[in-house]
Amino acid sequence: MSTVISIHTIIKGVKDDRSELSTAQSQYDLTRRSHCDLTRRSRARPNKSGIEKKPLVLEDDIKAALQRRGPDSLGTKIVKLYSDGSEFSGELLFIGATLQLRGVNPVVQPLTDELGNVLVYNGEIYGGNQFKSDSNDTEILMQSLERCCSCVSNENVGSTACSEGHIESVPQLLSKIRGPWALIYWQDSSKTLWFGRDAFGRRSLLVHWPTLDDSRLLLSSVSPPSSTKKPYDIEEEKGKTELDFWEELSCGVYSVCITPLKMDGCLVGEVKKHGWTDVGLKELITWERTGIEPKPENLSCYFSECPLIQHDVVSDFSSESDCLRSVPLATANKVLKALTESVKRRTSLNRIYQVYLGNHSQGGYAPIAVLFSGGLDSMIIAALLHQCIDSEYEIDMLNVSFDGESAPDRISARAGLKELQKIAPSRRWNLVEIDADLLKLTFETKHVMTLINPSKTYMDLNIGLALWLAAGGDGWLYQETSGNDGIQYQRVKFKSMARILLVGSGADEQCAGYGRHKTKFRNKSWLGLHEEMKLDMQRIWKRNLGRDDRCISDNGKEARFPFLDEDVIRTLLDIPLWEIADLDKPSGVGDKKILREVARLLGLDEVALLPKRAIQFGSRIARESNRKNFGSNRAANQASAGSVAIHRHHQTETMLMPELPETQI
Repeated sequence: MSTVISIHTIIKGVKDDRSELSTAQSQYDLTRRSHCDLTRRSRARPNKSGIEKKPLVLEDDIKAALQRRGPDSLGTKIVKLYSDGSEFSGELLFIGATLQLRGVNPVVQPLTDELGNVLVYNGEIYGGNQFKSDSNDTEILMQSLERCCSCVSNENVGSTACSEGHIESVPQLLSKIRGPWALIYWQDSSKTLWFGRDAFGRRSLLVHWPTLDDSRLLLSSVSPPSSTKKPYDIEEEKGKTELDFWEELSCGVYSVCITPLKMDGCLVGEVKKHGWTDVGLKELITWERTGIEPKPENLSCYFSECPLIQHDVVSDFSSESDCLRSVPLATANKVLKALTESVKRRTSLNRIYQVYLGNHSQGGYAPIAVLFSGGLDSMIIAALLHQCIDSEYEIDMLNVSFDGESAPDRISARAGLKELQKIAPSRRWNLVEIDADLLKLTFETKHVMTLINPSKTYMDLNIGLALWLAAGGDGWLYQETSGNDGIQYQRVKFKSMARILLVGSGADEQCAGYGRHKTKFRNKSWLGLHEEMKLDMQRIWKRNLGRDDRCISDNGKEARFPFLDEDVIRTLLDIPLWEIADLDKPSGVGDKKILREVARLLGLDEVALLPKRAIQFGSRIARESNRKNFGSNRAANQASAGSVAIHRHHQTETMLMPELPETQI
């Protein structure tokens, strides 16, 4: 989805009435770019030599990028804006490309109504708004937005109806949604543009704030290639500062009340960031838990009343403290129940998607795929998916390797397939092996560099390329054949047609799965571990989810994240930290301890012992990238390759050494 305000735009500044996830970067950018005497967008802006410059991002470029994400339909809507004297001042262009997964009949975005309101929406509503299972959630949301008041300030709307007779405001309605979303909504009665993304940033939304080089306000799910070719500079007191054209919009609900200015045909808009109004959601955002640091008396009292999970596949506990730190059966079952419900919500097949599957498949088919490494998170998701969908469906498991059969993720994926076949022998499991050679992916690499924008490190590129290839689902499958020599397996070409892709994002952040968590625990004990995990959750929108959504959705697939369900987050926060993880234990035992117990409850005893491997290392793309761009792994490690930025100038790549890591959102 995308919106372009093609006007002579003046941004006055930003008022931010929320503190939990506000970012200093966004406020700084808005402030320093405000009050500019910008050029009218009805014509191209001339440069110093008098030659008119074309805008960096063109409408057709945005449409092409969006249609890769939403191949089922493409629509546009133009809203013309007039001054009080009925003089034309500018226009808003809305573009919507749809991947049709819900509802009964096709819906073309942008949606409009008789009141002049316009909505482009990318998301899934799993709760917080009443709708039937076969309803299209975009249509239901549009109807709910129609009933919202036009009050821009939350203070004007309380538990009773506002002066306009409405019960709730736009921020109040959006705060209630359970599920991932990003939207752009034009409320015609108040001449207000609303936009934003959910509190965890599970859907991408990029913003270009007006500048001297391009005075338009642009919002888009993805960056078209033209806007990544060359960064631009702005003048500051300290000299020139290089900026990317796009930035990740921080999580929240924003509004711009647009006022035509009589002088010179300008439009003046004040950007305001609104606070979340739902109490439960605000508690999740602050990400605080009551049980952080264990006390001996609490441990002994608590565990003496709770049966423990039996660890038949783990070596005997060496001390009484090991036994005390085991996970109670009731706790593991609570997490398992929350995850099961989360997967069930994300795998309900609406009628229109069932029709699509019937038209695009021959014989058996898989409506849902899993991004699959054979590791702990993807194995749990695959086992739960088996429980949540009908036995008639196959399950595609997408595995990418840059080192053929030798990549760790390929080895663990094949082992994981065998373990899944043991617990569910009647299910047809399709392990789709996607092989890649980094040296032969020149075009693909450039394309993914566009998708990860504004992210720009080699680590982002490596992860993005692995995700993009995996989501494409174009690989190999071992097919069973019968002959004179008995049952044999033949490797045949296969392409997954699943449009829904389940991804394990959020598991490591919430369950202490990263190496830096162990380092923080070693240096600052339980409180330091909690603060590091909290930091990871509060910046996951910027570091991971926007980039991942753009790379996966570019294949006409929708990424869904069971571990980032609101109820799953709440359940894990209600559990004492020492039951989530025990980082005194070795890797593969104490990290993500709670999920290892969930795996055992599902009958996945072998995977419960596997150590954590990030996709860039498990697929071996990091190693191949280090060799290609730095000459060797050793040279890459010396240069801190993971955080080295790829600097784009004139279609060439150079390296920028990393800055200090972020310490706050």
